[in-house]
Amino acid sequence: MRKILLTILIVLYVMGLNAQVEPNWESINNRAYPQWFSDAKLGIFIHWGLYSVPSYSAPEQYGEWFYRGLTTGDSARINFMKKTYGENFKYEDFDLLFKAELFNADEWTHLFKEAGAKYVLLVTKHHDGYCLWDCPYKPHFNSVVGGPKRDIVDELTTSVRKSGMKMGFYYSLAEWTNPLHRWYVDHPDSIGRYVDEYMIPQFKNLVAKYKPSLIFTDGEWSNTIEQWHAAELIAWYYNTVGLEAIVNDRWGVGGNYGFKTPEYSSAVMDTTRPWAECRGLGRSFGLNRNEPLSNYVTSEELIQHFVKLVAAGGGMTLNVGPGPDGQIPLLQQERLLDLGKWLEINGEAIYSSKPYYKFGDFGPKIFVREDAAIDFDWVRNAPDKSLSYDNFEVIWSAILTPPVTGVYTFEAEADDFMTLKIDGKIVFSNEDSLILNSNSNAQEANTSKSLKGTIELKKDKTYFIEVLFEEKSHQATAKLFWSYPGQEKTLVQGNSIIPSAQYSIANYKTPGFLGLYYCLQPKVVYTTKPGKLYAIALEYPDDQLILNITQPEKGAKVILLGSSETPLKWKYKNGKLIIDTSTIKYSEIKSKGAWVFSIDQK
Repeated sequence: MRKILLTILIVLYVMGLNAQVEPNWESINNRAYPQWFSDAKLGIFIHWGLYSVPSYSAPEQYGEWFYRGLTTGDSARINFMKKTYGENFKYEDFDLLFKAELFNADEWTHLFKEAGAKYVLLVTKHHDGYCLWDCPYKPHFNSVVGGPKRDIVDELTTSVRKSGMKMGFYYSLAEWTNPLHRWYVDHPDSIGRYVDEYMIPQFKNLVAKYKPSLIFTDGEWSNTIEQWHAAELIAWYYNTVGLEAIVNDRWGVGGNYGFKTPEYSSAVMDTTRPWAECRGLGRSFGLNRNEPLSNYVTSEELIQHFVKLVAAGGGMTLNVGPGPDGQIPLLQQERLLDLGKWLEINGEAIYSSKPYYKFGDFGPKIFVREDAAIDFDWVRNAPDKSLSYDNFEVIWSAILTPPVTGVYTFEAEADDFMTLKIDGKIVFSNEDSLILNSNSNAQEANTSKSLKGTIELKKDKTYFIEVLFEEKSHQATAKLFWSYPGQEKTLVQGNSIIPSAQYSIANYKTPGFLGLYYCLQPKVVYTTKPGKLYAIALEYPDDQLILNITQPEKGAKVILLGSSETPLKWKYKNGKLIIDTSTIKYSEIKSKGAWVFSIDQK
């Protein structure tokens, strides 16, 4: 009788798992996210298409937005196009030059596997509408009839699945050039025919043919979830592919479902929904040959950034941008392989791990420099690589000697929060206080806010000017202007200001501001598994590693992963675990960039 009852319960459980998802948000939200995605931690994003032929944009722009620049008066892209390809060359002509002659799906798959990735995410169609499969809804604008004469989606999907990795598809909901609806040109509310007659049939054609484990939609932000028929499409996708299917969170205005996808931002730390930061190795997704080397993360920076994401409960979808011939640039390959070597040693602390009750142990990062003016557009970067590119602060100070007497108007552009004080008086502010005393539309976003205030100043009198800036996430912009009798709006710079020595013993005399840059950076981050705590040190501890954690059980084994695995001596004192690392030989240290200490837990 017990066996019969158990069998019935198992059948009912399986039936529940396989229950059809209804096209409404209640039903969709009741479906659990598949565990494989949360366990995977690392996926490889691939942006490859017609935009890979020019592979050109400004150093901080996305290369895959090349067409958009041609239509919005971007002189750099327009001039490059004319100079390189001729006056009469059109964007769609890149199809003839997009040959993919060196593309080898198995070589890509091997590289991604060696990098330690658990899933691959291919851009099947970007905003330009070009398809990498034999799409009947784009019969003359796809890789099968175009230059490559190959079904890229089919070749890579087959290869990736053979390797045991999951296959995912990026799909742009909107298109810039579709005659049924031209994104950014036609009114958003005129999108109905495009969705009903083109987008939905095309999406279903792609999914039904290849059944991807993951769907990453994009280009959604001009329209609502109702206009995109998001609930209907998600439910249909889930019912078509099954339990392993998962979608992201970019389905239209008003949506609040799907794994989160912060873009070049680690500010999202949300363990209630799966999330993975998406970013490139440089500052573009599609290959941008105009990027300087400094835009690329080093292998050490990549490893450290990745482990911080995992410790926060997320993961990373790391992008590569192949050239038009199908070759992934060697620098990008090197970064992937270095990450893979690190994961080969330390993967047990990453895959299937969960966050600890605390993210990590922090220490301050501070540096001081002289800035001629407050005129910065860091975009998605930090002012210095020692700082995080989210959640940093700056205090600029100077001695101001006004050139004339009168009312001065100060204006600022600030992406997040800025306060201007002169002799302690607030001239403008968009935040009550600063700590020191998240966005799919990342390429187009201009979130800087304009601030303005006036104050009366006297000629040749000295004033202490202080600007407090706080950056939270995504774009980072800080600019300070002034105007006064006889002077139109201009940057605050020149002989009227000299850096204040308030924060430094240096005696600055050249014009400008003294900038104090500050953030908190983790020195150690943590992950857990049943019976294990992993302390991931971002600076190698020469003699001892001190951790602010609860006391391990008596006799708990502590080892450095990748070493001889000889247990390390430790003691617990004043609420700190002190690990003796002085006995570890240099020859035993296999990792670079971050070092993982495994600690037995109850």
